[in-house]
This record gives sequence, structure tokens and C-alpha cells, in this order.
Amino acid sequence: MISESENKLLCQVEHQAPMGQMMRRHWVPVCLIEEVAEADGTPVRARLFGEDLVVFRDTEGQVGVMNERCPHRGASLALGRNEEGGLRCLYHGWKLNISGQVTEMPSEPEASGLAQKVQHTAYPVKEWGGMVWSYMGPADSQPEFTPPPWAPNTEVRVTIAKAILPVNWAQILEGAIDSAHSSSLHSSDMVPARVNSAEANTDTWLRPSTDKAPRLQVQLGDYGFRYAAIRRPIFNAQTHDYVRTTVFVAPWTVLIPPNNLYNIANVNVPVDDQNTAFYFIAWGHPAQTPENETWRKFLRQQIGVDLDANYRPLRNIDNRFWQDRQAMKAGNFTGIKGFPNQDIAMWITMGAMADRTQERLGASDLAVVEFRKQMLSALHAFEQGQPAIGTGDLSIPKEVCSFQSIIPKTTDWRQFSTQPITVS
Repeated sequence: MISESENKLLCQVEHQAPMGQMMRRHWVPVCLIEEVAEADGTPVRARLFGEDLVVFRDTEGQVGVMNERCPHRGASLALGRNEEGGLRCLYHGWKLNISGQVTEMPSEPEASGLAQKVQHTAYPVKEWGGMVWSYMGPADSQPEFTPPPWAPNTEVRVTIAKAILPVNWAQILEGAIDSAHSSSLHSSDMVPARVNSAEANTDTWLRPSTDKAPRLQVQLGDYGFRYAAIRRPIFNAQTHDYVRTTVFVAPWTVLIPPNNLYNIANVNVPVDDQNTAFYFIAWGHPAQTPENETWRKFLRQQIGVDLDANYRPLRNIDNRFWQDRQAMKAGNFTGIKGFPNQDIAMWITMGAMADRTQERLGASDLAVVEFRKQMLSALHAFEQGQPAIGTGDLSIPKEVCSFQSIIPKTTDWRQFSTQPITVS
């Protein structure tokens, strides 16, 4: 349980909110590259930290990210003409390039020199790992772009499902670091089986344990933390443990334990105080990692089937998230297809911003408690002039990754040698 003021500090990201200001010191995913794949194509609207943005690819193939409102009278540039090296506002024809410079101002006398005096808000851009990234903080604090741990190089395949969810970023992230819930909420999709390790097939993920009450242990780091959920394995339970480690990479990334074929992560970017861009990612060797449509179909996160054209879920409270009660009577635990949709149903029914003052937490909530403590502590340090958590020397070491394995009880999971799934 945390106080009402702490809950607001943790969750609020808009305008001058401290958490949003700290997050702006990071390179942040703005949208998928596929959304702006075409030069001179349709501009895309995006929203981060309560700020409305427009994203477009210009004639030369360069991507721009800038404030959506035209600096003239505030009309939307997302409706503008994308042509000949810039966006032209429909209202009076003002044209801006990816740097936010006004290159044409047909409504003004050329001699006025007004075009040279107007600089629109535009942000630095990097394309990497299937995403368009931008830095939205102060220019003098801009860090060098560093590939995220789920897209370490150009050789791995990165597959992404995206959804815009009507909930605060923190409760989504807390769901991602809550290992205990998977044994209940996802029990019909992450199925206990007599296997030697977690395995993936076309329908389900198999896990070698029936234990629903894991013991949790946390190892803190400057970048965030990693924790182990320790369960009894089906085989050799007297001498071995089944260990699943999850890594929280501040401020919004979670490295989820992999299966036998590929690695998994999610990224939870605040749209504003009550909405979040949720990216669910598979990554690894191209021969073993599913392609985009296969991944999205498996997750039930396909545009036109599960999501509308703006990535908003068609399942909602009013239609009970398409829950099948007959399937529940037949043995399916939730009656909701696609395990991300099971999570989404829980997050949304908690409210747009969960009231954490009313919770009753237990031992299985250790990682959630540590997340809150660490982020509030990091926020206090940031306000005292310290670097933002997860930046610079506080970045995640390259050797840190999530893993799942059956290991001897005599082995400390913190010392267990592991690496991401990159080849069979």
C-alpha cells in the first residue's frame, strides 16, 4: 500500500509532472516503423506524456517527430500534405521540415522575414528495432541512443504487437513483473506439463511446474532490478527448483522469461496519465522467432480483428472482453482468448489509474512493492539533481537478461550463468 500522494507521483506523467520529466531523459518509442514506412506517406498522430505529436517520413526517407499543432494557428499537421521535404498545413499553407523549420509561408509577404523567426517544436529521431524513437527532454541532457536489450543488434528478429490501452502505465508494468498471476490468470495458455523446460508451440506455452505460489527474491540494480520466482518443478522437486527471472529495466521495460525458442519483452510507454502504448515483443534468431502477423495472431492482437485502426482493443468492459462463459464451464479458466487480453481485462477493470491506497498486498507482491519503492526513490534523487534512473552509468549491463531454468537447490540463481535465446 502507498499513499495517495505517492500514487500520483508514480503515475502522473503530463506537463511538469516529475515522473514524466524523468522519463523524458530517455529515448522513448513513439510508434512502429511500419506506421510511417512510406516516404511522403500519410502522417501519423502520436501522443506521449500528454503531448500531441505528428510523425511522418519525408521525401528523402527521413522521419520527423514534432508537435502536432501548427505554430501558426494550431491546426493539426496530421491532416497536412506530406510533400517535397516537409509537412504543409492545410489552413494557410505553412510548410515545416523534420527539424521544425518553416520552409514556406505563402500567407505572409516574403519580405516580412517571419519564416526565419519561427522554430516549431521537433525532436531528435532514431529508427531501431522496428520502432521510431525520439528524445523529448532538454537538449543539454540528451544521451546517446543505445540499443535496448530486446534489440541488441540488427541480426536478431524483433516482432512487435502494439495496443493503446485506457489505463495508466504503472499498473501495466506492475502486471508484467507480477509472476504469481500467470499460474491463475494464464493457466489455460501457460500450461503445466511434464517437460524439462518452458516450451512454446503454436497454441500454448508449456511450463514444468504446477506450483501456483512462487517464492520471490529480488536483486536490485542501478538500472532497475531483477527478481526470481522460484517454484517446485514437476521433476526432481527434492533436489531442484524451477526458477523464472524477470528483469525490470527502468523506466518502462520488462524482460520476461523466455521459452525454448525466443525471448520476450514488453514496453509500456505513457501516452498520458490514463492511457498507455503497450508493446509486446518477441525477439531472437530469425529461424525461431515468429513474424509479425503470426505473433499478433497468436496473441489475438491483430488490427481489424482484435484492434481498431488506431490500435485500440475491440474487447472492452461493455462487451465483457468477449468472454466465453461456456468455455469456462468446459474448463478454460478465464474464457478470454489471448493471454495479453486476459491481462488487459484485469488492468482496465482496476480503473484508469488504480487506487493503490486500498490494496492488501502479500508475499507474492514483492516485485510490485520493490518497483514502487525504487521508482519513487529514483524520482526523489532526480529532483535532487541526480541522473535519471537507467541512463548513462546507470544503464542496464549487457550481461543482464531474463531466464527460466530448472537448477539445483544448491545453486544461487543470482550466480547462474545464462544468456538470451539467440540460436537453436
